[in-house]
Amino acid sequence: MLSIENLTVRYPKAKEDALKKINLQVKEGEFVCILGKSGAGKSTFIRSINQLQRPTSGSVRWNHLEITRLKEAEMRKVRTDMVMIFQHFNLIPRMTVLQNTLTGAFGSRPAWKNLLGLFTAEEKQLAYDALSEVDLTAHAHKRVEALSGGQKQRVGIARALLQKPKLLLGDEPVASLDPNTSKRIFELLRKIHEERQLTTLINVHDVSLAKAYATRIIGFRNGMLIFDDKPSALTDDVFTKIYE
Repeated sequence: MLSIENLTVRYPKAKEDALKKINLQVKEGEFVCILGKSGAGKSTFIRSINQLQRPTSGSVRWNHLEITRLKEAEMRKVRTDMVMIFQHFNLIPRMTVLQNTLTGAFGSRPAWKNLLGLFTAEEKQLAYDALSEVDLTAHAHKRVEALSGGQKQRVGIARALLQKPKLLLGDEPVASLDPNTSKRIFELLRKIHEERQLTTLINVHDVSLAKAYATRIIGFRNGMLIFDDKPSALTDDVFTKIYE
C-alpha cells in the first residue's frame, strides 16, 4: 500500500506551495490516473512518491516503510520496487533497443558491470522477454533514434519491466504522442498492470484516457487535491472545477 499524509512541497524562492497537505492512500492493484492543468502539481506529486522530489513536510509510506526520512543510498534500494515512465522517454538514442532495455537492470547490478556493459545470458533473455511483451522483438537491434515516438515509449516500458516493479509511475507518458498512439500505449500499460498485478499511478492530460482505463481518478488544482473517486463520478461540474 502507498500512504501519503500531509504531503507538502515548496520549491526554493517560491511564494506558494506546489503541493498543499495532500492526504490519500492507494491500495495494491489500483490503476490511478491523475488529472490537472499544467502547474497544478501533478508531476511534483508523482516525483515525490519515489523521492525524486523531496517533500518539504509530510510523509510517504510504501508498504509501511516511511521513505521520506531515508538517505539517498537507502532510497535507491526502495526504488527497485518502483519504476518511472517519462514523457520524453529518457533513452540513449545511439544505443540499440536491447541495450536501452538492459539499462533497466542497472539498479540491481554492480556499477563496474554496468560501466563495462557486461550482461549475462539470463539478463539478455529477460530483456528479450520484456521486448516481446511490448511487441518490439523485431526491433531489438535497431538504434533507438530510428524509432517512432510510440516505439520509443514502448522501449521505456520494456526497460521498466526489466526492473520487475511493484509500483509503476508515469509522468505524462503519452503527452508527446498522437491520440491513436496514446490509446495503444494506455492499452499496453493496462494489460501489463493486470498481468503483473502492479499498482499504477499515471499523470495524463487526456481525460478520455483516464476515464477509459483508470479504476480511480484524482484531480489536482493549484497544488490541492480536489477530486478523488471512480471514473464515473467525474462529471462535467467536476471537470470544470479541475480545469477552469
